[in-house]
This record gives sequence, C-alpha cells and structure tokens, in this order.
Amino acid sequence: MSVELYIAGLWLVINMIAFALMGSDKRRAVRNKRRISERRLWLFAWLFGAVGAWAGMVQWRHKTKHASFRIGLPLLSVIQCGLLIVLYWSLLR
Repeated sequence: MSVELYIAGLWLVINMIAFALMGSDKRRAVRNKRRISERRLWLFAWLFGAVGAWAGMVQWRHKTKHASFRIGLPLLSVIQCGLLIVLYWSLLR
C-alpha cells in the first residue's frame, strides 16, 4: 500500500470518529446523559479530525454557540488541509 493511501485512510478514519463523537455528544446532551468532554472533542480535532468535527458541529447544530468551536474548527480545518497538501506534494518528490 502506498504511503499516500495509508495517510488518506487514516485521515478518513479520524474524521469519521470526530464526526461520530459530535453526534454522540449531541444525543447525550439532549437526553441529559453523561457527556463527552470538550477536551476529548478537541483531541480528535487536533489529531487531524477537524474537518469531521466541523461537519458534525454543522450537521447536528452542536457546540455552535461556543466561539472556540465556531471559529476554531474551521480555522483548524484549513490549517490541517494545507498541511496535508504540503505533505502530499513533498511525498511526490
């Protein structure tokens, strides 16, 4: 398996987990259950899952009143996508 395909697969899995965590936390909030910590949500966002976390935030309208999520996730997504593009181009050399 090529390195590019491995990185893309890993990125996809991390983003799917971040997306699912946002949905799960929203369901738990509605049902007054034990919540997923913001620290854990940010951990997956920082582990290159920002796009998935942002998509989950928009999909379930969750954490949209928190400026750190509303501004931070899109900004982190752009930074991470830029880093992935640079990594991809550096692997092609």
